[in-house]
Amino acid sequence: MLAGAGHAETLRIATWNVELDRTGPGLLARDLTKGEDPQVTAVVQGLVTLDADIVLLTGFDYDLGGVALGLLADRLAAKGAVYPHRFAFRPNTGEQTGFDVDRNGRLGDPRDAQGYGLFSGQGGMAVLSRLPLDTGAARDFSGYLWRDLPGALRPEGTEPGLWDVQRLASTGFWDLPVVTGAGPLHLLAWHATPPVFDGPEDRNGKRNHDEADFWRQYLDGALPMAPPDAPFVLLGDANLDPADGDGLRDGITALLAHPSLQDPAPQGTHGRKEPGHVGPPALDTALFPEIGGLRLDYVLPSADVRVVAAGVMWPPADDPLAADLILASRHYPVWVDIALP
Repeated sequence: MLAGAGHAETLRIATWNVELDRTGPGLLARDLTKGEDPQVTAVVQGLVTLDADIVLLTGFDYDLGGVALGLLADRLAAKGAVYPHRFAFRPNTGEQTGFDVDRNGRLGDPRDAQGYGLFSGQGGMAVLSRLPLDTGAARDFSGYLWRDLPGALRPEGTEPGLWDVQRLASTGFWDLPVVTGAGPLHLLAWHATPPVFDGPEDRNGKRNHDEADFWRQYLDGALPMAPPDAPFVLLGDANLDPADGDGLRDGITALLAHPSLQDPAPQGTHGRKEPGHVGPPALDTALFPEIGGLRLDYVLPSADVRVVAAGVMWPPADDPLAADLILASRHYPVWVDIALP
């Protein structure tokens, strides 16, 4: 996708919730090493076909040495898709708060963590890139406290001690600069909590809303950290459809309408939407048997960037790739081709 010298640099930026989270530490590295796991094989084939210059993976287990990410890169390189630059911050998933968040009378459960996780690092995020990453300039806002967000929607009954330590990001908030011929391109990465699996206090719904609102306020310069210089791309799994499903939609709706962002509204070719859902059929990025199609995953370039093309890699059922993608994840890759001057 990289353009030749003297021309605008065209990059394919993508995100995909690969759902490669496992039930214990080291199990993903085991599956990548053995080479026998059909889901891993399907994810590799999907990434090779996607052919992105930069891809944010969500639902990918974190380990301290980046072992699993390195093993995935090796599998991709063997298929001709070389990603020499890789990065991941430690996520909030599985890091215990010390409080009984789900109020079941026990401490240390997955829902008692800063972000849901059976172990520290389950279902984190990772970046694969063909371009160099300025990791020294990367900023991690994953420790930003929920209580500090202006206008935070505090769930009813949240005890003061928990409110004093609860981070807003369920997985992470990153600002990672990519080195391009046109200067740095900032990747703003996130993976929000689903707005369900809670009680009448709507803890997850309010948190999901505020995770989207974090980015709106960050771009507005309303938070203590300086907003990013353009160009940038906000990408990841917002876990919320602006038209369908559960959740407080005004958070994602306001973000999609932000003047410093543009929504390319990428479409797939499947053209399906389950009965009872009202959103445009081609905008879905995930399919859940019990719910139907939803738009959950986003790649949103800054307004100054020229969008060349965009899409959801969701082929029709008769495409040979369709079976691989169904096996890989309930989510489908979302990509945007952008031109930098």
